[in-house]
Amino acid sequence: MARKKEISKDKILDTAYKMAIKDGIEGLTARSIAKAGHFSTQPLYLEFNNMDDLRNQVLRRISNDLRTHTLQQKYVGEPLIDLDLSYIDFAQAHVNLFRAMFVDGKFGSKIIADTLMELGTEKFKEQYPDVDYDDQKIHDIVIANWISTTGMAALIVNEIASFSQTQIVNVLNAQIHDAMLNNRLSETQENPMFAADEEASLKDLSLIHI
Repeated sequence: MARKKEISKDKILDTAYKMAIKDGIEGLTARSIAKAGHFSTQPLYLEFNNMDDLRNQVLRRISNDLRTHTLQQKYVGEPLIDLDLSYIDFAQAHVNLFRAMFVDGKFGSKIIADTLMELGTEKFKEQYPDVDYDDQKIHDIVIANWISTTGMAALIVNEIASFSQTQIVNVLNAQIHDAMLNNRLSETQENPMFAADEEASLKDLSLIHI
């Protein structure tokens, strides 16, 4: 009869997940996980191909939690704005994990980025069901929204600035509406703001030469 494994894969993942949520991904090493879980490092090498495999599985669990719970909080009744506010609250509650994944970009950028883009797209369509944009337009709107949201979250967690919920909502709504009206991420569309400045500058130059 085969000997039952004393340390299961789920136990290792549970330990690593709790460590990541508390202190971030960067500190996940075979030795630190074994110490936190009160077991040897041997089970880790039996259950996972390597540490990258373990970290990726932890990130998938984090991604699933973000998708199903953490980023599904309700605040103002606007799906995309509620997603943004959930994200900012997550950043404040888990500063080390937020910095590792979203600021430093050291771990899990693809796994987490895909989750955020999918959620952002879903929530945008929920909030604006009547718009008829193609996939690229929606993608650009969601990207612009995450740029603003991550920027505000970084300012808050680094204690550079503080904002009330009303201020955050106002800024994000303005950014979303701007992204819907304009295409500032396009590499071909002329930015009307800069076009206006250029036109004004040309007028000034013509006056100088008269």
